[in-house]
Amino acid sequence: MRLPNERHPPHSLPPLPAALLRVLLPRAERDEVLADVAAEYAEHAMADGPAARRWLWRQALGSTPALLGWKWWRGWTGFEPRANVYRPGGPMLKSWITDARYAARRLRARPAYTILAVLTLALGIGGTAAVYGIARPLIFNPLPYANANEVGSFWMPFSWTEEEFLSLRGNFPGFRAVAMYTQGDVTMREGDAPARLLPGISASAELFDVLGARPLIGRAFQAGEDAQGAEPVAVLSYGLWQELGGSPSILGKRLMLDGTPRTVVGVMPRGFWFPDPSVRIWLPRPLDPEGRNGNYTLVGLVAPGQDVRNMGAHLRRLTAIMGERFRYDDPQWDKTRNPAVTPLRDALIGSMRPALIATLAAMGLILLIACVNVAALMLGQVEGRATELAVRSALGASQRRLTQQLVVEALLVGVGAAALGAGLAAAGFRVLARALPIGAWGETARFDWTMFGAALAIAIAAALLVVLVPSVSLWRGDLRGALSGGRTGGIQGRGGRLERGLVVAEVALAMLIASGAALLVRSVANLYAIDPGVETRGIAVVDVITSNEATSAQRKQTIERVTAALGELPGVRGAAAAMKLPLRGGGNSFGITVEGYPETGEASSTYFRFVTPGWFEAMGIRLKDGRSFDQSDRLDSAGGTEPVVIINEALAKKYFPGENPIGRRLGGGLRGWVRVVGVVADVAEGSLTDEPAPARYYPAAQVPWFVNEVTFVVRTTRPQDAEGLLDDARRTINRVAPELAVQGTTTMARVFDAAVGPVRQVMSLLALLSALALLLGAVGIYGVISHFAARRKRDWAIRVALGLPGPRVVRHIIGQGAALVAVGIAIGAVGTAVLARLLASFLFGVSAVDPVAFAAASAALLAIGILAAFVPARRAGTVDPALVLREQ
Repeated sequence: MRLPNERHPPHSLPPLPAALLRVLLPRAERDEVLADVAAEYAEHAMADGPAARRWLWRQALGSTPALLGWKWWRGWTGFEPRANVYRPGGPMLKSWITDARYAARRLRARPAYTILAVLTLALGIGGTAAVYGIARPLIFNPLPYANANEVGSFWMPFSWTEEEFLSLRGNFPGFRAVAMYTQGDVTMREGDAPARLLPGISASAELFDVLGARPLIGRAFQAGEDAQGAEPVAVLSYGLWQELGGSPSILGKRLMLDGTPRTVVGVMPRGFWFPDPSVRIWLPRPLDPEGRNGNYTLVGLVAPGQDVRNMGAHLRRLTAIMGERFRYDDPQWDKTRNPAVTPLRDALIGSMRPALIATLAAMGLILLIACVNVAALMLGQVEGRATELAVRSALGASQRRLTQQLVVEALLVGVGAAALGAGLAAAGFRVLARALPIGAWGETARFDWTMFGAALAIAIAAALLVVLVPSVSLWRGDLRGALSGGRTGGIQGRGGRLERGLVVAEVALAMLIASGAALLVRSVANLYAIDPGVETRGIAVVDVITSNEATSAQRKQTIERVTAALGELPGVRGAAAAMKLPLRGGGNSFGITVEGYPETGEASSTYFRFVTPGWFEAMGIRLKDGRSFDQSDRLDSAGGTEPVVIINEALAKKYFPGENPIGRRLGGGLRGWVRVVGVVADVAEGSLTDEPAPARYYPAAQVPWFVNEVTFVVRTTRPQDAEGLLDDARRTINRVAPELAVQGTTTMARVFDAAVGPVRQVMSLLALLSALALLLGAVGIYGVISHFAARRKRDWAIRVALGLPGPRVVRHIIGQGAALVAVGIAIGAVGTAVLARLLASFLFGVSAVDPVAFAAASAALLAIGILAAFVPARRAGTVDPALVLREQ
């Protein structure tokens, strides 16, 4: 039987609360306090066991905040009664807090090292976080459609016809549903204000069902709303809805779009886009069963159990059906050949992936270079502290504890770099988004706070990567041996192999970026060397949309009125208009026949363009033979004026080989025969790199119908005035023809830049990043060579004292730096040859292993490396031996 005051051993307590108290209590008082608690618990247990356990839990949980606070304060202040002395090395909380305070003091005492390390890492972290923030929604985030993984885009986009779609509707093998869509920009007028352009999509009624997209309010399209004569309706984007007031009462309201009142039936949720974020409105298209205008794209939702990437058998059945129902005389438009379905993500944003991945990879390389630089700086700090670390080791500090101090210091640098890097990412996000070739996604990209989390995660990973190098040096080095070396110069016994390896790695990474940028520079130079056939300087361009309610005659009159007004602006040399601008993609073609050719001749088609008089002169297109259009080329009320056409050289060579086409007649496409009155030079009507394609130009006044998208060009007397003319041109159009909606203003120089393609933007980014990489590389080389020279300072002093000329010392040290750079260049060149496939889609007229690009990048790196090594080399070569030996 126990005496009343007998203490129960601690193990008589329930295990969980006892374990909690054991962790929280100081070691010295732990057994005594637990014994007292056990005794009191036993007394409670004798009366009521469950009540005793509840009492014990209240004691344990109630004491936790106070014990934790005391433990934290004890670790932060370093105060510890002798009775509570910790185990060797101390508990984790106190040791980490102590090391953090120590590291903070060291960083404050070395401001140059701290600023350089933090800034170097922040550049890599900020850029990587910004690119990640742009790339994440495009590459990693799911598309805003429930059926995104089951939807595919059909082959030959923007070439399907209404006739084909309606003939196959409901009978697409392997697909649950198929929708068609095309660009459907509309104008919206409110009162007497100028017409406002709304980028839009015209689609069949199945579109939202195929995508699996549901409106935020209201409904999507219903079956039958794409039929001829159906009630006009519209579905708005979230952004447009907000601009119109953001009220649910928008449902049922009528908007005047292209002169036609349309009822708003739905609003899509925030974040929804299709096919890109610039689209503000979706309209059902009244489909014509006989419509043969091939400018539609098909998207289909596969049937249950089908894989969108493996639809070959179903597509063969589909093309067999099409072959039975349709005749494709021109192989260029034969849809029974090479059928394929592209997953929706690849179809919508797949073309942007190479640029994003290349930029993200380049930023990753910059971050690695920054990590290597900071690792070299930390390694230099460890080398410089060799004697101090040796003393601490002799006094009992373990290598684990010394490594922990390095880790804490690196983490402090990383956190500082994360804060600065996140600020840099926020500041440069918008500039970077516009600089990347991602079209509308760049304009709509939004900075979000997850990038701060990304910056912190990247910083911590970078800090841990950085600390590996000095930690390896610490564990492999002989700290106690450094005590004896301290009497003769401290650290000259160390070989510096890690530092040299870091320089080689840094140069190799810089070579990857620099050679990639050089490849793109060569490619862009080749593209700009192509003659597009038009003048690219001194031309202002204004794109407008005419109202669908206007007749063709009204459109022609408006175009003539606006063209005349633009031609009267000060500093204007000429103005004209056309249905399509060169360098903006092909499209708009129809069949051609040549008078005198056999009826069974080869069926073919060519580009066609409607232009106003003065078009060729305004665009700088050279007239090769015959005449240009003038004001007499129009149809009078009796239709007596003979229709005429101008052809390009490619058409003349193809259809009139070895003969003069002037005076010959062409048919096909329009209302009858037209006579050739002129031949002009070939123009890049489609893409810049396309081979010359046959094209026909018709005077706008003679065509029986006219499109609603028109481009005005205004040529200035001075090439540098084109940019400044854009605002005047916009105001003139709004004044003369307020029913026209200005779609955009630009210059032919910018159109040419856009035709060069994304390679130009990627080149600019990589050129900037390669300059940053070279700068960081120069800093790294300078630091390592400086350390190398300082390590052997006593050796150089002795040799100079014995008669070695100072210039030889300089040459030797520069040779060391050049050798390291050369090794890094060789490794980087091999890496570039392996990874050049990332840039393959951007290269034009340049091999992925182009020797000129590699030589240029190598020369730049070698020159920078030698320059960076020269400063410490010169300092070592001009040192006074007597001063050095006296210091030793």
